[in-house]
Amino acid sequence: MRPFPAGSRPLGRAVGLALAALAPRLLQRTLRPAELSAIHFPLSAMLPQVDGLPAAATIHDLQHEAFPRFFTRSQIEYRRRVYGRSVRNSRIVVTDSEHVRGELIERYRLDPERVRVIHLAVDHERFWPDTRRREPFVLYPANFWAHKNHERLFEALSLVRRERPELRLVLCGADHGRRRLPDGVESHGHVPGAELVELYRSAAALVYPSLYEGFGIPCLEAMACGCPVAASRVASLPEVCGDSAVYFDPFSAEAIADGIREVLDRPPAGGVERAAGFTWERCAREHDDVYRELIG
Repeated sequence: MRPFPAGSRPLGRAVGLALAALAPRLLQRTLRPAELSAIHFPLSAMLPQVDGLPAAATIHDLQHEAFPRFFTRSQIEYRRRVYGRSVRNSRIVVTDSEHVRGELIERYRLDPERVRVIHLAVDHERFWPDTRRREPFVLYPANFWAHKNHERLFEALSLVRRERPELRLVLCGADHGRRRLPDGVESHGHVPGAELVELYRSAAALVYPSLYEGFGIPCLEAMACGCPVAASRVASLPEVCGDSAVYFDPFSAEAIADGIREVLDRPPAGGVERAAGFTWERCAREHDDVYRELIG
């Protein structure tokens, strides 16, 4: 497996996939497939196509199948075509959670032996707890995308603020500025990693009402920082958080509000210990096992 050439930097996902689609011959020359024993495509798209090599592809989620209304017709067609080709041409398909593994097996009629779960992780040198007093705000680090379910979270916050008017909601991520935020809600936009860690360490709780997640790294980061977590009981989130989170129905503002009240009144224990089991060293070892199997 060749790393990026000396002096180069990994491209953003969208830019990288666009270049791969537009310049396959250039990328094939850069890869020099004759020198490779196997190849791994980590961003769902098998671009450029390299014939004759045992391949693995990582499919991070199938949200377009679970919630097609969140995608344009062209986006759905692109994902079905590209993901389908990646799955068909891979000897091993990697994914981030058992939830997505089940979706892949069902959708593509795959032999379960071909689909491997390798959980993502958290950088424990950056994300760790301290002893500061937590402040009266709940945190939601997520771009303003449809499946992130901000509107129901706003409704839930307004319900909770009737008896807790001091409680605020702090948002991080993109696209919050395109609309007027309700009372008690503030957006920090994109924040540097160090600021995000500080928010995890000072928030009263992380509230994560997403409708779909292939994994859910923010929940893991929060737990690693000792921040109590309340999350949707959907997709991969229970798999990631285990018994160390409060769960709610993300389709009900009232249920989200109840989850906020519970996580503030009775914070679940064991989050730091739960997060400690998710390391990038383990993730790397499990990828190495896949590569050895491809070569062997």
